[in-house]
Amino acid sequence: MLKNVSLLVVEPGETSESKMIRFLKSSTEAEIYHAKKPTEALEFISEPNKITLLITDLFLPEKKGLELIQKGIGANPAVVPIAIIPGGDRTCIIEALQAGTCYYIQTPYYEQEILEVVKNALEHQRLLQISLQRNLRLRKHDGFLGIIGESSPMKKLFKTMEQISASNYGNVLLWGESGTGKELVARAIHDLTPERNRYSFVPVNCAAIPEELLESELFGYEKGAFTGANRAKKGRLQHADHGTLFLDEIGDMKPGMQAKLLRVLQEHAFEPIGSVHTIEVDIRVIAASNQNLKEAVKNGTFREDLYYRLSVVPINLPPLRKRTEDIPQLIEKFLLMYNRGRRNAPLGFTDRATERLKAYDWPGNVRELQNLVQRMCILHSEDTVDADALPKKFRSAEEPAAETANPGGKPDVKIENNPGEQAMDFHAMTSEYEAQLILKALSATGWNKKEAARLLNMKRTTLLEKIKKKKLDREN
Repeated sequence: MLKNVSLLVVEPGETSESKMIRFLKSSTEAEIYHAKKPTEALEFISEPNKITLLITDLFLPEKKGLELIQKGIGANPAVVPIAIIPGGDRTCIIEALQAGTCYYIQTPYYEQEILEVVKNALEHQRLLQISLQRNLRLRKHDGFLGIIGESSPMKKLFKTMEQISASNYGNVLLWGESGTGKELVARAIHDLTPERNRYSFVPVNCAAIPEELLESELFGYEKGAFTGANRAKKGRLQHADHGTLFLDEIGDMKPGMQAKLLRVLQEHAFEPIGSVHTIEVDIRVIAASNQNLKEAVKNGTFREDLYYRLSVVPINLPPLRKRTEDIPQLIEKFLLMYNRGRRNAPLGFTDRATERLKAYDWPGNVRELQNLVQRMCILHSEDTVDADALPKKFRSAEEPAAETANPGGKPDVKIENNPGEQAMDFHAMTSEYEAQLILKALSATGWNKKEAARLLNMKRTTLLEKIKKKKLDREN
């Protein structure tokens, strides 16, 4: 019996369930969907984690079955197609293989044949998912499943996420400031978990939905349960069955809803509003908050028992100011996104601009950096952004070298009593001060450039470039 899989059968002109659909429903526990047109089928396929296998008649009007297979794989590479073709037609087999399907069923077919083909296709899909996940991790600019970072805090986070995904149970509580990417992390955990990633990832923003509507959104309702309930509606809990429910801003959930959610976590079951029938669900809950829920428990605004149910695995997401070495890679990623819409030459950030951004405090975290890059791609007409072109709040941040190279001393730059225009030139004086700092660091470390770079809080390659540019080598 096939469990935890979803099949889409595409057959034209069927007004009722076809022989194949009736057989699949009676012989498996799979969720079966039916589409009559390729456009309808593509809507199913394009929805993430909704469809596992596609079974389509190759001879849809004007051979649209071939086109559906190609477009379906393009829309969702994780879907494995199975073609239904006339028996003995070798040309159709070749066309189906060229379209991208490895499996086919010839008519007239035997029921046992359908089961065997479906089982083989499911094994192929399982291996394909593993390959796709591995490729996601290796994509250069997408980082770890879309999360950018090579700093120590991010490597620790990625390791924790992989450990969580090795099991398909255990709720997760994400804490982090706004803009640290809590939903990205939640989606990545879902995508990494093989038992759950073929099902839905269902996000719910607890702060954005009014209290009186949140219960019906989560639990669903029966027809006539309240005024305006003209039809039954599935809740988010039911949509997330076998998958992941992401509860964002869980700290804003009211006490009444907290008690009802606690029962779901304890019993793995719930009743829709207006129903006396219990629905069992198998879900992983990932909750997120930018509030300190431990303090909320002490203050009595958040249930202690719910807190411990949610925080089986607690994760603290690092703010951007704690991982500033990731900023260049993040800028590169966002430039790839937003340079596509520029009519001018592609934009880039100079080293001076990047160093200035590293010194900024980033109260809005990665989201604030993304907004900055997008703004510069829209408004900056030149092809590079230097430090002077940054908005004022970023320019006012102190440069790291100025903070760490000589923390207790004063600049050695001398200003004449009667300064002329050249003597007061800001860039010339700054360059001279920078040269003196570099020479001090080199002298203090016995001209060990690696140690001097560490003392100056800059990359060794950056230091080497500055030494060469300013001709500071001892030979000079």
